[in-house]
Amino acid sequence: MKEAAAELGHLLVFAFLFCLGAYMVTPVITDLTMAVLCPGQDQCSLAIYLTGLQQAITGLGALVVTPVVGNLSDRYGRKALLALPATLSVVPLAILALKQRRPYFYAYYVAKTLTAMVSEGTMTCISLAYVADKVPKEQRAAAFGVFYGVCTAGFVAGTIVAPFLSVSSTFQVATLAAVAAVVYMRAFVQETDGGASLLRDEEVAILLFVPSSSAEEVSPRLPPLRMASSLSEVAAIFTSSSSFMRAAVITFFNSLGEAGLQTALLYFLKAQFHYTKNQYANLLLILGITESFSQLTIMPLLAPKLGEQKLLVVALLGSCVHGFLYSIAWSFWVPYLAASFVILSTLVGPCIRSIVSKNVGPSEQGMVQGCITGISSTAHVISPLVFTPLTAWFLSETAPFNFKGFSLACAGFATLVALTMSLIMRGSRSSAD
Repeated sequence: MKEAAAELGHLLVFAFLFCLGAYMVTPVITDLTMAVLCPGQDQCSLAIYLTGLQQAITGLGALVVTPVVGNLSDRYGRKALLALPATLSVVPLAILALKQRRPYFYAYYVAKTLTAMVSEGTMTCISLAYVADKVPKEQRAAAFGVFYGVCTAGFVAGTIVAPFLSVSSTFQVATLAAVAAVVYMRAFVQETDGGASLLRDEEVAILLFVPSSSAEEVSPRLPPLRMASSLSEVAAIFTSSSSFMRAAVITFFNSLGEAGLQTALLYFLKAQFHYTKNQYANLLLILGITESFSQLTIMPLLAPKLGEQKLLVVALLGSCVHGFLYSIAWSFWVPYLAASFVILSTLVGPCIRSIVSKNVGPSEQGMVQGCITGISSTAHVISPLVFTPLTAWFLSETAPFNFKGFSLACAGFATLVALTMSLIMRGSRSSAD
């Protein structure tokens, strides 16, 4: 048990460093994008459209790549596949660490779009599969919450540091943190290989016509993904069980709402209240601290008492309020009030991940976590197509009516659909429906 805790501790340190490097640049990138594309302006449709395009391309790539990489981690081990997103995340940061002029920005934009297809979703899904290899089912929801909390702590640390650094220094420090994550992972994270070794045992048993004891215990058997998986294969995994199907629908609509907020919020605040880099950092800091506190303390406390199903409903209710309150912000302090509801909304992810994790066997954790990430990526593909033009339209002078937060309200409605579905979602089972 102590050995497993130590191995999980190394994984958490890696996750912290990875997120520190990835999120340190978040308060800076909006101002930098607008300064490069539309200098001296508070509104910039080009910046909004480019951000939305990047989000759509990244989501489409992750939709295809993440389930495959998750499946490969089931076969070849978690650490071997974690090296891929960890290494790729360094590239775009290093470009802007050199200079922040227009050619370097466009190089960053292209590199970030391509590498994020692999680095963002796969890091989370493989890490969660790693945790599932080490933690019993009854403790898995709390463990997932701790993992998300540590990732958020990396976000908080990066947000605290960013205001004290110049733009160039921010990207340089972020690059160093990303490199440190790669080095630490390679040196200290141990290969769990739990799912992979069990899968090989089952394959050998089939070849020898010997019954595999582990094959009888796992639930339910999912269809294997090929190296070149198709969307139909991902769909087949979730249509194999009504619990998976409901989890997929909730994930999709909640991710659609979250991505809508991500697309519109900072540009809305810039146009409505003239937010600057430091105000972005303050808001993101409140969000990060609240998320980290909730995931590290509230999730482990409430999950054993309420169960993932009830806690999921509460979390989605908080997510709805979170989005709707942003949309009607009438003063600069209202977004800070809305940010407090993230204490509930941030629990949606760990609840969904725990529900699907308990419905599959140990040799399928990477696959199912990758598929959940793929469903989320689908929402991230669709979201910019809807929210980018909607945000640009309602922030422009040609808006049909004066409601600058209309796109944020639409994001709130998306989470409301997820909440409705969660109310009819049956409890997780140890076998397929």
